[in-house]
Amino acid sequence: MSAKAISEQTGKEFLYKYICTSAAVQNRFRYANVTAETDWDRLTQEHPWLLTEPLVVKPDQLIKRRGKLNLVGINLDLQGVQDWLKTRLMKETTVGKAKGVLKNFLIEPFVPHAQEEEFYVCIYATREGDHVLFHHEGGVEVGDVDAKAQRLMVAVDDKLSESQVTEQLLTHVPDDKKEILASFIVGLFNLYEDLYFTYLEINPLVVTAGGVYILDMAAKIDATADYICKPKWGDVEFPPPFGREAYPEEAYIADLDAKSGASLKLTLLNPRGRIWTMVAGGGASVVYSDTICDLGGVDELANYGEYSGAPSEQQTYDYAKTILSLMTREKHPLGRLLMFSPNLSVSLQGIVRAIKDYQSPLKEHEVTIFVRRGGPNYQEGLRVMGEVGKTTGIPIHVFGTETHMTAIVGMALGHRPIPNQPPMAVHTANFLLNASNSAMTPAATRTASFSEPRTSNDVTPAKKSKAGVPAAKPTTLFRKDTKAIVWGMQTRAVQGMMDFDYVCSRDEPSVAAMVYPFTGDHKQKFYWGHKEILLPVYKNMADAMKKHPEVDVLISFASLRSAFDSTLEVMQYPQIHTIAIIAEGIPEALTRKMIKMADEKGVTIIGPATVGGIKPGCFKIGNTGGMLDNILASKLYRPGSVAYVSRSGGMSNELNNIISRTTDGVYEGVAIGGDRYPGSTFMDHVLRYQDTPGIKMMVVLGEIGGTEEYRICQGIREGRITKPVVCWCIGTCATMFASEVQFGHAGACANQASETAVAKNQALRDAGVYVPKSFDELGDVIKTVYDELVANGTIVPAQEVPPPTVPMDYSWARELGLIRKPASFMTSICDERGQELIYAGMPITEVFKEEMGLGGVLGLLWFQRRLPRYACQFIEMCLMVTADHGPAVSGAHNTIVCARAGKDLISSLTSGLLTIGDRFGGALDAAAKQFSKAFDSGMLPMEFVNKMKKDGKLIMGIGHRVKSINNPDMRVQILKDFVKQHFPSTQLLDYALDVEKITTSKVQIEQPVGESFLLHRHRSVCAAASLLQVGSSADWNMR
Repeated sequence: MSAKAISEQTGKEFLYKYICTSAAVQNRFRYANVTAETDWDRLTQEHPWLLTEPLVVKPDQLIKRRGKLNLVGINLDLQGVQDWLKTRLMKETTVGKAKGVLKNFLIEPFVPHAQEEEFYVCIYATREGDHVLFHHEGGVEVGDVDAKAQRLMVAVDDKLSESQVTEQLLTHVPDDKKEILASFIVGLFNLYEDLYFTYLEINPLVVTAGGVYILDMAAKIDATADYICKPKWGDVEFPPPFGREAYPEEAYIADLDAKSGASLKLTLLNPRGRIWTMVAGGGASVVYSDTICDLGGVDELANYGEYSGAPSEQQTYDYAKTILSLMTREKHPLGRLLMFSPNLSVSLQGIVRAIKDYQSPLKEHEVTIFVRRGGPNYQEGLRVMGEVGKTTGIPIHVFGTETHMTAIVGMALGHRPIPNQPPMAVHTANFLLNASNSAMTPAATRTASFSEPRTSNDVTPAKKSKAGVPAAKPTTLFRKDTKAIVWGMQTRAVQGMMDFDYVCSRDEPSVAAMVYPFTGDHKQKFYWGHKEILLPVYKNMADAMKKHPEVDVLISFASLRSAFDSTLEVMQYPQIHTIAIIAEGIPEALTRKMIKMADEKGVTIIGPATVGGIKPGCFKIGNTGGMLDNILASKLYRPGSVAYVSRSGGMSNELNNIISRTTDGVYEGVAIGGDRYPGSTFMDHVLRYQDTPGIKMMVVLGEIGGTEEYRICQGIREGRITKPVVCWCIGTCATMFASEVQFGHAGACANQASETAVAKNQALRDAGVYVPKSFDELGDVIKTVYDELVANGTIVPAQEVPPPTVPMDYSWARELGLIRKPASFMTSICDERGQELIYAGMPITEVFKEEMGLGGVLGLLWFQRRLPRYACQFIEMCLMVTADHGPAVSGAHNTIVCARAGKDLISSLTSGLLTIGDRFGGALDAAAKQFSKAFDSGMLPMEFVNKMKKDGKLIMGIGHRVKSINNPDMRVQILKDFVKQHFPSTQLLDYALDVEKITTSKVQIEQPVGESFLLHRHRSVCAAASLLQVGSSADWNMR
């Protein structure tokens, strides 16, 4: 979500720090926070004014109308405050429908003042701009300020002046206070803008001869602006609504969400409840909650949550295990129910892992799981879930797209029977295989609606606007020859668009080019049916636009941080008529600026926070419609007669499924996005659909929050909308919860009664819209309306034409188990293809958990098994004693010379490494080979020495310019002592020591050579250690 409430203390801290006004703001930073753990002596030391001034005390827990609830203590001394708190601190109280414990209180100086010195001021955001409300009478009895207050709207990008405030807001204020109030309100508005507030209310605002006092304050800030405001905000705490506790698990998921490009949300409603959900998609999650509440499960609903935006397997696993952990902490007499609806195979893998890890507590707590899965390759996902149920013994009921999305809720709650073997539509991997002998693309099939004769062009061009008047937007956004530029290296999405184009029998791909500013200009390879083609990728937008003048659509996969700037840049090019912004989390203030510029230039924006839209037979945006199996199953390769508009991207896929099963199919569908201020509105698209001849009926999936659906009601009453409209607003469960719940979409929150889903559904019904009783009945109502249109001849169903076949990608075919291919390389040492790096079968987390150390890791990599502790220590000791030989040896010398010659680090290091040979560095390896070969062949030490002498070969490791028998190397002694003390057998070491005795005896030493060629013990002992590297045939433990 974006707009989040902050505590009164946080809001005042921001105001006191950053407001810029000539008005004298009093009592800056004079507040004290009190909880059950407060040390009063320390508190009075930090705030000595508590001992000398009259005080006000009140709870700071997002409670409205505290005065009327007798939750404000006024004009008390410190002892009076403490006495007042005794009957309230940590006591349960009821506010509206919410019950909660009063835990956090704020103490401030009491400000004596007269009633006429109290004022009311409020600033809040809307799509068009920011509204400033002012009333000359503030305080507890202010009443209906919406009706009473003076109002001033500051348009997006406009500034507020003191003269505007004085003329339009302060008409009933005494003259001696107008200047102070005007300066303060302008300063407050600038603060509101600079710190990305979305709501700021002060009541009362007291103005006396001594200055301005902020008595009570309520505020919300746009949490998505954290990356902009972090230096001023710091670490902001967002308290939960009163009546709902802040759980550590919620904070954990919020932290996961903050660190991920995906969306992960969790709100605990009743941790002891029986019914738990784990649903993919912000819209789908609300639909499931609605259905549970409609069927009487509101008191047993334990949580609200959703995950979307393609989280990784590990992120989904972490999310799922958090929920499974919560629901298995205490038993429920009826057992527990878990309903989830994954939409991606990656998500499903994470959930499967979590279920397997928690199988014992799930069985102990008698958990029954219901799964309804759609999306890519959903049949394989259902099979996997079925297997998990069989192997774990957990009751798991699985259903596919043939079952209505929320039917599993009725099954789980006992309202409808559970089919033994639900029928499954078999189409994944079958329809993609070309049954004919031809690899050519079939001729174009149907490109117009079933009920509409094919026309050459259904475009309604944008009308040229007069100077100063916003440009008109075209009725038709996408055609069969529409060309787009994709911003971002989203190769998978582009390939999906090209496969859609191919199956729609387009002559050319819809993607003309890509823009990616982080690389140079180059070509990217894609498939066009059976062939491979190259698509240009440009570093900057100007080059792409110049070389592709035919492009009029931009699909932006820019991140939330760069989406604003890149969108403003794109709108400088008149050829662009439509922009789809996929990113979620763009600050609302920036979105409103984009909308304003788009309106001025006649550009239609779809998004932000959207999957996009689709026009069957013509064009699709990015990942809309899912993978190709879903495109074909929902018959999105050719147009139907029904157009829809939805906020939710995930629910647009469900609408594709519902409409394809109940009508002749989708003509066009758009997901406008879940933000409070989508770039285009429901009404924008409904009016386009009204003016498009091929569209015969419309489906709107609204939701709680905002008032856009009322414009549809108005359009019907005024006769602007005449085609049948089927509409349902999700979020009806919100009125059943005791405390406010922010759903997955940023805009899914009702700020007043008219914004609730229940109120909007009733208003739509009253206006003549076809409104079902629940989402469960949406498909039935759509079918009823469609059948009526067929019966009266408005829609004439056409004969179905099969789509052309598209070759299956290798990766997909392999996932389905249709093909196999030998790997080019295989390794049993390590594997980093999964979620976690693995050394010889051991996950890296386990390596650190068991503190294996460097020796243990090398044991896994070199020997592919866990070595005993003494062996690991020996490896580490060898590395320690051979870590550095100083600058005098050959390799170091060459490295130094190369570096002094001005070569780079890699070249210098390489010159030293290339010096390694039998006489430097490599002697260790050679010694290991010689000693191990002699030992393994059964030679006696004397025989070995004599053979080497006879063959004229040096025994590697013997001889040193400095070290000798009389000047031993302590490193050698350390290693030898360790081996003798800890190794179970030291046969090879004993063999080397016997060779040492022979080579150092007087009989074996030739006088000219003398002591300088005596055995260097370091070499003989370390020769045995080097067996770790060469992998001697003898068993390591025996040596």
